[in-house]
Amino acid sequence: MPMEPLPDLATLSLPDIARLLAEKKLPPVDQWNPDHCGDSEMRIARDGTWYHQGSPIGREAMVRLFSTILRREPDGSHVLVTPVEKLDIEVEDAPFVAVELKSEGEGRDRALAFRLNTDELVVAGPDHPIRAAGDADSPSLYIHVRRGCEARLNRSTYEQLARIALERGDDWTVKSGGETFSLLPA
Repeated sequence: MPMEPLPDLATLSLPDIARLLAEKKLPPVDQWNPDHCGDSEMRIARDGTWYHQGSPIGREAMVRLFSTILRREPDGSHVLVTPVEKLDIEVEDAPFVAVELKSEGEGRDRALAFRLNTDELVVAGPDHPIRAAGDADSPSLYIHVRRGCEARLNRSTYEQLARIALERGDDWTVKSGGETFSLLPA
């Protein structure tokens, strides 16, 4: 079953986004615990490009499919999991990149929705916190996606989020889903 790309994020309302998220069915990789089988010979670069045996994977549908069986192990490594095998995959930074942001509402009612490079949507909140890392010279922002995996915000999405924080005041925080997130590294 091919995974269809989502419509433009700017055209979606928050109820539309919630409906799309509720309809998404992911494989239950948290329930699969096969023996480790080896290396997938795959790598996810910092910019979100997926590689197999050193060559970029050009089919976006294939990347979207692989991303649904990705999880992060307790030791911090990443694996691709099926019911019968578990393969290592190298991740340079975060396996996903947040490439677009939509903000809707104000104050505690604000929701921040992110489109990932895999065409998935994530709404920041208690289950999907935003995390600041790095330092003043090289800050990075991440949002939890699922199964321990995060998305790093790309430059334009980071800048949009920073503008929202500045509109709120000078404490460099944003609200989404009733939660407050600091954009300053700890």
